[in-house]
Amino acid sequence: MGEQAPAEPMKAAKVPKAAKPATPTTSAEPAQPAKAAKSDKAAKSDKAAKSASAAKSASAAKPAKAVKEAKAAKPSKPPRPESRTALVRRARRINRELADVYPYAHPELDFENPFQLLVATVLSAQTTDLRVNQTTPALFAAYPTPEDMAAADPEALEQLIRPTGFFRAKAKSLLGLSAGLRDRFDGEVPGRLKDLVTLPGVGRKTANVVLGNAFGVPGLTVDTHFGRLVRRWKWTEQEDPEKVEAEIAALFPKSEWTMLSHRIIFHGRRVCHARKPACGACPIAPLCPAYGEGETDPDKAKKLLKYEMGGRPGQRLRPPADYPGSPAAPLGAAG
Repeated sequence: MGEQAPAEPMKAAKVPKAAKPATPTTSAEPAQPAKAAKSDKAAKSDKAAKSASAAKSASAAKPAKAVKEAKAAKPSKPPRPESRTALVRRARRINRELADVYPYAHPELDFENPFQLLVATVLSAQTTDLRVNQTTPALFAAYPTPEDMAAADPEALEQLIRPTGFFRAKAKSLLGLSAGLRDRFDGEVPGRLKDLVTLPGVGRKTANVVLGNAFGVPGLTVDTHFGRLVRRWKWTEQEDPEKVEAEIAALFPKSEWTMLSHRIIFHGRRVCHARKPACGACPIAPLCPAYGEGETDPDKAKKLLKYEMGGRPGQRLRPPADYPGSPAAPLGAAG
């Protein structure tokens, strides 16, 4: 409620001159009247000034803790995007780390010549390299050359490759590419990408596998493991394999392309799995922006490791001499 203005005192009655005593006495002297009260406008002005002063004092008295909390409540600046130079350095460091972990990285398909590697790579679609390696010994015993395979009975060929899945479509591709090699390339696998991709069932991925591992021509093998890991590491955001290939190729010297592919695929199969990566056992964890997506406990992560990293056989029946794991078992073998 507002403050009530004091009542104005009544004026003292005037004493007639004739009745005024000659010498005034203190007891008879009337009290001096108080000054007139300030106007309503002046009173309101004083009240407003006092309120402003009080508010200013209260603000000045705000505790230091409250000020700190107010500053802390301000939204932090978003992290600065990684520069191109920083990306290249990080990507190449990851490659060096993987080279130390997998010095024995290699194509995990058994083959003795470019034709066998080409056929095995076509068969590896939608299945494991292990299953292909268990299937090709009988296949190559029956059809050792492009001319032999081109003349194969389709049903007999289908039965031999049935364990790899999608055997009818794959048999059609093998018959077509074998005929193409026989008729257009004198029975030899060509050593150029533009020629390889004209063969039935042969795309850029298959062509790069053959060029890199049978002819020594550098190439990137963008399979599901490769694409998944380079996106997880923020090397690219592309989904299309050809665009992925182009962006990753720009990060590394050409001489590294083939071995980079092997290292990434090795790591994807052994440690950095699609559903549950073994983050706690990953040698490149400090460099990985996706660390924590998988199991971070070292003991639990170690149990997720596969193939030689987990103490189990690899995918090849005839692995390279420097492979530290044990060979895979033939098709139908016990265990």
